[in-house]
Amino acid sequence: MIRFFLPIFIGVLLLSACQSKENKLITIDGEAQGTTWHISYLSEDGLNHKQAIDSILKDIDFSLSTYIPVSIISRINNNEPDIRVDPYFIDVFNKSMEISERTGGLFDVTVGPLLKAWGFGFSKKALIDSNQIDSILQYVDYKKLRLEGNKLVKEQNEVQLDFNAIAQGYSVDVLASFLEKKGIENYLVELGGELIAKGKKNTEYWKVGIEQPLQNTSSERKLEAIIELDNRALCTSGNYRKFYEEDGKKYAHILDPRTGFPARQNILSASVLADDAMTADAYATAFMVMGLEQSKQFLEENKDLNLEVFFIYDENNSWKTYTSESLKNRIKLVH
Repeated sequence: MIRFFLPIFIGVLLLSACQSKENKLITIDGEAQGTTWHISYLSEDGLNHKQAIDSILKDIDFSLSTYIPVSIISRINNNEPDIRVDPYFIDVFNKSMEISERTGGLFDVTVGPLLKAWGFGFSKKALIDSNQIDSILQYVDYKKLRLEGNKLVKEQNEVQLDFNAIAQGYSVDVLASFLEKKGIENYLVELGGELIAKGKKNTEYWKVGIEQPLQNTSSERKLEAIIELDNRALCTSGNYRKFYEEDGKKYAHILDPRTGFPARQNILSASVLADDAMTADAYATAFMVMGLEQSKQFLEENKDLNLEVFFIYDENNSWKTYTSESLKNRIKLVH
């Protein structure tokens, strides 16, 4: 199995619906990027595209995976000379820079060294203190990167990239584009809990379930809500599956680029709906850093992004939910 962009958690569960009489329902699945993927689509010809999808995911790995030493991103991080980036890399990089600008740097793909220092990469955690964090923070700044044609330029060699918070969403978009090029108009693509849906399954829109936050990794997975997807992408981010405890404190993997420390906000789970999964994926992480009130303000000030959200947050040790007004007629709380 290729190790790549280890998933935060599977934030959604796929729900069944009836099959169209005119088209054959094709369901395929596999493993990639350190997780699993599932695709359902309605097809007149009944063709199974698993082999092509596996090939696409492998190509993305060799562009964006920090777990593959010879990938483009790994070679850039190692400061190898004359590395040329491919269209996958360019797409993800440009969207990352756009979202970094929108969020004032609260989303930043240069947090890689911080993730490693905290033990969320593939290296062992270092001993952390404020001085060490300060020494790393001088290299955490998306503005230290730029594309010149098909070459990435870093202002300092110590700057490292990590597309963990956006690449699985992008992979979902690439697979959806592949299906559309095959003339498939009704589909649901899911990879590591990030997904996109188009069209309908029979006469109903595709429906997915959002899980409750877990108190620990051994807790039973339960649904919190069911969402109807009307030609939208849905990605979920949370702090409660990928963490470690030390000296009685829980350290979560989503870091605040401003401080270098794990984000300590009241949002437990941020589910974001957008026109594409890459955008939804990145903003789900950004909202975890912002917290509830700043996220609500951001959504009010950036309505042009066409984002909808479902937040599960903590208030006085009790779970609460916040739902975008436009989403309320397409979401059902399970309890």
